[in-house]
Amino acid sequence: MEGLVVLALVVGVAVLAVYLHDVKQTQHTILRNFPVIGHIRYFAETWGEYMRQYQYLPDWAERPFNRLERSWVYRSAKGVSNLVSFGSENVPSFIFRNAAFPTLDDDKKPYAGKMIGITDGPGACQRPYLATSFFNISGMSFGALSHAAVTALSRGAKLGGVWMSTGEGGLSRYHLEGGADIVMQIGTAKYGVRDEQGNLSDEKLREIAAHETVRMFEIKLAQGAKPGKGGILPGHKVTAEIAAIRGIAVGRDSISPNRHRDVGSVAELGAMVERVRRVTGKPVGVKFVLGDPRFVDEWFGDCVDNPAHCPDYVQVDGGEGGTGAAPAPLADYVGLPITQALPYVAGLRDEHGLHNRIRIVASGKLVTPDKVAWALCMGADFVSSARGFMFSLGCIQAMKCGTGYCPTGVTATDERLISGLDPADKAVRVARYARRLREEVEIIAHSCGLTDPAYFSPRHVTETESGVAGFRALAR
Repeated sequence: MEGLVVLALVVGVAVLAVYLHDVKQTQHTILRNFPVIGHIRYFAETWGEYMRQYQYLPDWAERPFNRLERSWVYRSAKGVSNLVSFGSENVPSFIFRNAAFPTLDDDKKPYAGKMIGITDGPGACQRPYLATSFFNISGMSFGALSHAAVTALSRGAKLGGVWMSTGEGGLSRYHLEGGADIVMQIGTAKYGVRDEQGNLSDEKLREIAAHETVRMFEIKLAQGAKPGKGGILPGHKVTAEIAAIRGIAVGRDSISPNRHRDVGSVAELGAMVERVRRVTGKPVGVKFVLGDPRFVDEWFGDCVDNPAHCPDYVQVDGGEGGTGAAPAPLADYVGLPITQALPYVAGLRDEHGLHNRIRIVASGKLVTPDKVAWALCMGADFVSSARGFMFSLGCIQAMKCGTGYCPTGVTATDERLISGLDPADKAVRVARYARRLREEVEIIAHSCGLTDPAYFSPRHVTETESGVAGFRALAR
């Protein structure tokens, strides 16, 4: 009984202290007008997104990725069955046209892969790359991701037979640790391949290219979440190790220019592609977000007139792409979504006769088999995903990427949180996710009467009444 009295007194004193604090402070009107109980509002505002995530929202309503999408990735990464019962909860915006006589299991063929780069003529490279997976890991920088996350992705990429892009933060030892095929991305700040003045360095390019597992280079013009804005890494995430890799100061915000200072025209872009390929001897691609299709029309026209300027692939990132930190207006309202951008780019590539010269990589929320198969139907040769592989690492969409306190350790800087992510365990999950996604894309292909996904075309998919803008004509 005495214990209850003491507890009541303690609670009473605490409530009184909060009351006095609230009525005297001047920063929050709600708390002054409604002392003590006003804190309920701030609690709901702070924790509401987590409560909605698990308790209130239906499986298909959440953004940017709903629970159905995340759960498919989680189950695939864990090796758990993802069969559904009693019908689908999805209301699809497109459907695949199944064949009356689907391909027998006995007749299906393994995906043979596609060559990136040519060996003869203008624009040739010394070491083309045979990409054996149509689904791969998109650019995520060390620094934006923790060292444990990058290590797990590298090991998982090797196990799963997929390539892995470095992101614009440069090549780290963690990217190389697993022995996976690597795409070295060159961002607008040219981290990892810049000289002391921040210009592109041929010497640094050769050093990176000397790594056997670095298979390709990628010039990044923009990414989906923030076209027209460079990469952002807050200063509290710029450690000595990251600063050394990037060639910047420790503890200071790492903010890339909003475009390459030396690339202001189609001709200058072509010249940079030619230079990187000549110096490295490896295929060179360009990552961009589509705004005005006339840019691509002019660019591909220049590729026809100046074959040495022609990239070996382009990565089309939809405006719905993600990142750890981006201004809300750019993330919400700038850049065509992949559903519109991909058909434009694929159509213009074919119109200019570059179908066998330029490979297309699609990215932008393509994390499940249906969306990957759709992209292959629309003309993509490959699909890359960043957030899908983050989910395979255990990401719970906590939306804390830029803070350094990601609770799963994926984007954390706090070593206590990072230590919870076991690279050995998560590498297996990365590989499982990649394999399961490819298997289920192949199932869709077989249902459409194809022996493997390489033969997907626009006629194999059609929009439903809810619609996906941008591919009605192509899907006929």
